[in-house]
Amino acid sequence: MSSTGQTTSQQISPTDAADPVDHAAIDDSITSRQEMTGLQAMIRTQPFWVMMAIIAIGIVMMFVSDVFMTERNMYNVSRNFAFFGIMALGMGAVICTGGIDLSVGSLMGLTGIVAGLVMQAGYGIELGFIACIGSAALVGLINGVLIAYVRLAPFVVTLGSLAMARSIAMVISNNKMVYEFGPDQDLFEWIGGQSVLGIPNPVWVLAILTIIFWLVWRYTIWGRWVIAIGGNAKAAKLAGIPVERVVVSVYMLSASMAGLAAFLMVGWFGSVTNALGLTYELNVIAATVIGGANLMGGVVYAFGAPIGAALMELIRNSLLLAGIDALWQQFFVGLFLVLAVLLEQVRNRGRVD
Repeated sequence: MSSTGQTTSQQISPTDAADPVDHAAIDDSITSRQEMTGLQAMIRTQPFWVMMAIIAIGIVMMFVSDVFMTERNMYNVSRNFAFFGIMALGMGAVICTGGIDLSVGSLMGLTGIVAGLVMQAGYGIELGFIACIGSAALVGLINGVLIAYVRLAPFVVTLGSLAMARSIAMVISNNKMVYEFGPDQDLFEWIGGQSVLGIPNPVWVLAILTIIFWLVWRYTIWGRWVIAIGGNAKAAKLAGIPVERVVVSVYMLSASMAGLAAFLMVGWFGSVTNALGLTYELNVIAATVIGGANLMGGVVYAFGAPIGAALMELIRNSLLLAGIDALWQQFFVGLFLVLAVLLEQVRNRGRVD
């Protein structure tokens, strides 16, 4: 024992002895990093920087086009991104668990047709809404059960649902347009296509849902469970979290948000075909990821969904006003998507370092 003690003492250099480690200083440094102000915490989030990009694009477009800041253009931009923002809120929950939902676009077509056919048959808007959301939730339930309990890959399950939902929409609509919505047609079209206080109704719906989702992610047990599952599903299971039921619930939520967006969009269009929502899943996923959701799971921002959707719509609108071919839209959306993922990786490396 004595020899071991002597060897240890010989390994300590005079410099180390004269300059002992200041543990108190290290603790203070760690504490100062953890105790950030609200502004500092906000600056570290991806939605903040996406918002800065939106502001920058807006400033540039003010000089490029006189039409950009007109009331009518802002009205159209806000209304258009509201539908994607609503769906991105539900997609954020799915991605937070480490999953993906490719069926939301086809679900819009299916649920829009279901709502249209129910109201066309003479039923009121209440039953049409219930049928729309109910059919969406049913598909979400099937997706969730296959993923959580049968252990199938989310990509495969929702890709299959994408094809089947679109096919069912074609069958039940007989591949025809629905444009008569029964006794409540005027109310239905007002909900989706009109405004309150100069703000489109879908934007009001998005704003209310965003606040609700923020409260859910921040204060509810279910919200914490979703984030915990995305962080480490096995650890969450050992901690007593009902992982399977929570996973099923997020897919039902994502599908229901797609149904709600379809209900509003059909009201705005005044008609519906089975092509409603075609390829929308790509835009929804992009908006969610650009808004800060991590594809690996465990990270979600309520305000990130509408911010990501707003950026995508702003890109589309800016290209049109700048006289650039609209075919470039998907290129820029993809570019921002890659940059968003790259930014997330850089931020994660910074936290590790």
